[in-house]
Amino acid sequence: MHASRRLAELKGLASTLPNQSIFVNTIALREAKASSAIENIFTTDDELYRSLSCQEDDYIEGPAKEILHYREALWTGFNRIAADKSLTLDAIVDVYRAVKRTHDGIRPYQAEVVIKKRGWGSLVAETVYTPPRGKGVVEKKMADLLEFLNDDVKYPIDPLLKMAMAHYQFEAIHPFRDGNGRTGRILCILYLIQKQLLDLPILYLSSYILQNKDEYYKKLGGITGTLLWKPWILYMMEAVSQTVEYTIDKILRIKNLMEKAEKIMLDNKMPVGKMDIPKLFEQPYIRPKNLMSEKVKSINTAKKYLSQMADLGMLTKEKIGKEFIWFNTDLMAILTD
Repeated sequence: MHASRRLAELKGLASTLPNQSIFVNTIALREAKASSAIENIFTTDDELYRSLSCQEDDYIEGPAKEILHYREALWTGFNRIAADKSLTLDAIVDVYRAVKRTHDGIRPYQAEVVIKKRGWGSLVAETVYTPPRGKGVVEKKMADLLEFLNDDVKYPIDPLLKMAMAHYQFEAIHPFRDGNGRTGRILCILYLIQKQLLDLPILYLSSYILQNKDEYYKKLGGITGTLLWKPWILYMMEAVSQTVEYTIDKILRIKNLMEKAEKIMLDNKMPVGKMDIPKLFEQPYIRPKNLMSEKVKSINTAKKYLSQMADLGMLTKEKIGKEFIWFNTDLMAILTD
């Protein structure tokens, strides 16, 4: 299968990064933004990355907060997978709670949750789907879904096909009052990690889904209405293949940018050995404390190095709130095109 081969290529390429978490932190925000946009939660790239630069006690408002919650949910799920070695209902609930910032859990059987037609028109939107309900119904269906995902002896199906099938099943069950779409897309990535097709959550399907949003809902509806599984599976395999191409391109360009940055610093006799260069690429906005380490122990030293890089045209200095931060324009260009 083409998607499987390309996924293996991505996993191998990602392992050559000096610190894979760099790529996770940068691209995770792209996924969070795209996934939230599918749910009609929009923000600009600049607003999003500026939010990351706020002090911990700063109040982040609006859509950026929702998107940062998504990223935290992604890491919550990743850590649960690492600990549990399988997908569990508790882990899924934890992801949902992180997405929605709630203590809520599986929707109660009496909750009248329905899916309504998107878009403008009548004041009363048309109901297009009613998820299963009834005492213990959702819990039973989720247990069946988890058995399908975790038991490869009883269900010996290629993991990518399982992922596609399970994503539909999760969205059809609609286990939570809200946030099912974002939670379900995170689960796709977590399942690939569980099956060791990826080491870290670096494959983000939401951008493809956002660009092909109408087709996404049409294919989902095709299974519900007439059990048309093949178009849905082909759609998801194309999503994986194109997302892998996108992600490989980003990795190669970020690696090249890191190498160029190191060369410029060496040519200008900057103390490269004292600096953790990958930290300059964890996000476009860099605060002095991001550079601090065993070798760079003071804020003033970090500021000096950042100012030197700004003088070399590698960074741009900006004031946000009461402090100065430095902006990696080249990295932002790679992330946003």
